Order: sequence, then C-alpha cells, then structure tokens
Amino acid sequence: MPRLAKRFTVVAVDLPGIGKSAPATHGYDTVSLAADVHALADSLKLERPYVVGHDLGAHVTYAYVRRFPEALRGAMILDVPMPGLAGSEEAGKGFWHVGFIMEPGLAEKLVLGRQAAFLDYFFNMGRFTPAERAYFTRAYGTRQLHAAFEIYRAIPKNAEFNAAQTGSNPVPLTVAVGEKSPFGGLLDRFVEGYRAKGMTHVESARIAGVGHYVVADNPDGVAELIERSAGAGQ
Repeated sequence: MPRLAKRFTVVAVDLPGIGKSAPATHGYDTVSLAADVHALADSLKLERPYVVGHDLGAHVTYAYVRRFPEALRGAMILDVPMPGLAGSEEAGKGFWHVGFIMEPGLAEKLVLGRQAAFLDYFFNMGRFTPAERAYFTRAYGTRQLHAAFEIYRAIPKNAEFNAAQTGSNPVPLTVAVGEKSPFGGLLDRFVEGYRAKGMTHVESARIAGVGHYVVADNPDGVAELIERSAGAGQ
C-alpha cells in the first residue's frame, strides 16, 4: 500500500464480516458483496476506481465488473479460478477445505477454538512470519470465521450468476497467477473462459517466484503489476 499510495489513492477493504467490517446484511454472495463495495466507493467519491481482488476477493471483483462496468477503470483477478467459468472445475479438484466448509454450521463448530491449527495449514503454503500468523489468527474470531465460511458457501450461487453473464463487457481485466501456484498451469484456460463470456479486453500475467499467496509473498511484484495495469492510459 505505501508504494502504491505514492501514485494512487489506495483503499483496502475488509469484506462484510471480515476484519473490522460489520456482517453482511443482504447475503454473502458476490453480487451482494460487490454492491457493498460499490456503495463504499461511491461514499468515498472514488471516480472510476481500479479494483484488485485475490482469491475470494477476486470473486467479488468479477461480480463488480459484471454489475458496474461503467463505474470501473479496470480490474485485476489474482490467483483464483472463477466459479462458472472455464478452468474452475479442473482447479477445484483436491481442495478438501471447500467441501468441509460447505456444510452449514459444521466448520464453525469444529474450527472455533482451533483457529491456529486450521489456519496454519494454509499459512504453510506461503511465506508468513510467526508475527503475521499470530495477527491473522487473532483476527479470525467467531464472527469472522462465520463470514468467511458463508462466502465459501455462496460459491454455487456465484457460479450460476457468472455462467449467465455472456454480454460484451469492455472493462480492461488482468488475470494473474503465481508462477508456482497450483493454478499456474490453468492461466490460459482462465483467460479463455473470460473471453468466452464476453470480456473483450483480457490480459494475463505471472507473478514471479510465488505460489498462491501472491500479495503476501511478493508484494513488490503485485504492486508493479498494479502500477502497470491501473496506470495504463493515465
């Protein structure tokens, strides 16, 4: 953020129920969450912002692109398959945690009080320091766990929405993956999927030296990509 703030106005958003944001009032599907983020952008008087999302945040980013294309300068999807688009079924194989979370209420009962053990499984895939692990573990209390799990549980609904969006959409979209990400081999497939659904301006990129946690593990690489993509035409 400090690097990007030298050139841009930068706003980091806690999705509803996550971090310090209040729980969602209209549901945790990406259409609802994108409307919340758009309302925030309006309240801050941000003129045609460039929206960047990683993982579940990228799901929200794509819903924003589809719902409010005229309000955006561009958008970036970081290291995630998009439900309902090409590559999502291949990418989803073997991810046990998605199925585990899908049963309403069960994951909350089993994970609450054991957040460190649960989250460490994912932290071990990145380069998180002990201090960062402790910070994020503290951040995920009862409310935040429930909100995160509800965002996962909305994936089937999001897939239906995404699959139905086939109109031409001119928002410049950058789709990026980590060089060592489990999704790295599917980047071309992802790009084909967006183009097949009517996205007319799609570019792709690989972020050097990292797996899934591109923002945490290579912040300068991500910042450079944002500078190049968000600053185009300025």
